[in-house]
Amino acid sequence: GNAETAAFLDAIKTLGFRYATQSGTTVSISDIVVPDAKFKILEDAQDEVDKLHDFVDQGFMSDDEQYNKTIQVWSKASDEVTAAMQAAQNPLNPVFMMATSGARGSVAQVKQLGGMRGLMSDPSGRILEIPVKASLKEGLTVLEYFISTHGARKGLADTALRTADSGYLTRRLVDVAQDVIVREEDCGTADGIAVFDIGVGKEIIEPLYDRIIGRRAAEDVKDPEKPKQKLVARDEEIDEEKAKALLDAGVKDVKIRSVLTCQARVGVCAMCYGRNLATGRKVDIGEAVGIIAAQSIGEPGTQLTLRTFHTGGVATEDIITGLPRVEEIFEARKPKGKAVLSTAAGTVHITEEKGKRVLVITDDVGEAHEFDVPYSTRSFVQEGARIEIGDQLNEGSLDPHEILDLKGESALQQYLVQEVQKVYRSQGVDINDKHIETIVRSMLRKVKMVDGGDTRMLPAQLIEASVFAEENERMKADGKKPAEGKPVLLGVTKASLATESFLSAASFQETTRVLTDAAIKGKHDPLLGLKENVIIGKLIPAGTGMSRYRNIVIEPEGQDLDEEGRPRSVFLDAEFEPEDETAAYGGSKLVSGFQDRRPPLEQTVHYEGDYEGDLAVVAPPKTTQYRPKGINPEDL
Repeated sequence: GNAETAAFLDAIKTLGFRYATQSGTTVSISDIVVPDAKFKILEDAQDEVDKLHDFVDQGFMSDDEQYNKTIQVWSKASDEVTAAMQAAQNPLNPVFMMATSGARGSVAQVKQLGGMRGLMSDPSGRILEIPVKASLKEGLTVLEYFISTHGARKGLADTALRTADSGYLTRRLVDVAQDVIVREEDCGTADGIAVFDIGVGKEIIEPLYDRIIGRRAAEDVKDPEKPKQKLVARDEEIDEEKAKALLDAGVKDVKIRSVLTCQARVGVCAMCYGRNLATGRKVDIGEAVGIIAAQSIGEPGTQLTLRTFHTGGVATEDIITGLPRVEEIFEARKPKGKAVLSTAAGTVHITEEKGKRVLVITDDVGEAHEFDVPYSTRSFVQEGARIEIGDQLNEGSLDPHEILDLKGESALQQYLVQEVQKVYRSQGVDINDKHIETIVRSMLRKVKMVDGGDTRMLPAQLIEASVFAEENERMKADGKKPAEGKPVLLGVTKASLATESFLSAASFQETTRVLTDAAIKGKHDPLLGLKENVIIGKLIPAGTGMSRYRNIVIEPEGQDLDEEGRPRSVFLDAEFEPEDETAAYGGSKLVSGFQDRRPPLEQTVHYEGDYEGDLAVVAPPKTTQYRPKGINPEDL
């Protein structure tokens, strides 16, 4: 059990400490080894950089091209020096042991000690093209020392400025997802999302194995070789063993249940969420998964921000490019350097007009669609190629709003999850997909009305997706015309302000505007989230604050039935003592409002609440309830 495991792990820790102390591992200047190959590598790199300068002087290359090529040459040289240093190291070298074991420092820091300090960046994040060739063991020249102070300053400036950005992102994420709570066992959906390896180029950054562990299959998963053999049944949890079996069988993609496709009216269901990552068991009803998701995404942002401090401003693709990118994704902003997406399917013909490249796509009915592609970007399509709607025509970042319009909701959800994962995984930070999915669900919960049909909804109005679906069900049942709408992507700030709860929105930003708007429209707050309940001083509707855990009914079995043959109930709550210790039926003794001392009475505890499920048993209409005078059971 847990106690034994804890004791065992503690014993391992003690053993480790003992031998770490006995080993007497120390660091001496002689432990830092400068590789012999370093000087040849730097000489070759310098020759290459000199050639680039000659190209610029002769007019074969622009300054920008030369700058980018120079950075590439020195980055490659720096990597080669690091590799040479690692190859020359004795595996029992104390400095090397500390870095590789993860106890202290990293290979990047050891590289600065014995290899070369490498490229530095200035406080604005621009990489300086003059590298620091010396290592800290060899000592820096005055110029090199001056360049490296740029890096030190950048580290401190970055720590001071970027921590605030990360904290603000966390606050916005918490606000948008604070009402996402596991509220039911199973929403019963047959829908799900297809998952596969996520890669950048040829490198896989998040394997399928990591994406399916602890999730539930949305449909039966069969062996590709033997289609009759079922590997995982629908709604079954995919544990480590099953995930390995799927990969061994050669399964490349799996359809799993996800909060993105969960049909729960409020919050999410336990089956779509999957395993609780804290306990390794099924998630409990009442778990505030929205807050957990926000903190799981926001907190590493702080770590990554501070990580630049540890390498002293050595130029890397650190979170300075990463955090703003994460913010850009979650705020659903139009990216800089936007790529052109095709709005038609057909065959491509490439022409040139007035110094610009024009792609003409002729669709299946013969209509031509023109797209301007700047010469400054690389085209992704060849003459005569077949193009589908939503295909990327040139290099650049994609606009999420365009993906939603052209490819639909599921393509957008997939894109957002993958883009966030790329930023974090490239920094070595592992975040589970379900956290990102939880935030993306909150960003896509509004529908923009196109045609109100016979409902009372107006065109261009933003409606909660669940309300829209319910209203349409009602219209269909009555034989009336349902409304038409299309999903809308809102950034986390806009989504927080567009929530159903005006109390939550007012406590976030633009308080005066939100409250004035709520007063004019006569809004009412359903009090479904955490913030609004904290504001008015109620218990939060999560954990033991949920009504299913608070309203407990004790029913004596096989005793004291009412006229309809149902057992009478005694409503008990920890805060309320019965007026008389002897209950009205059969004289059973009640002690401190909970315990029945009389042996023949068997007791079953049921839950009373708003949610239907295995445990939600509503108290019978005719009950004997004991409570202090003047308390209405409805208020409880």
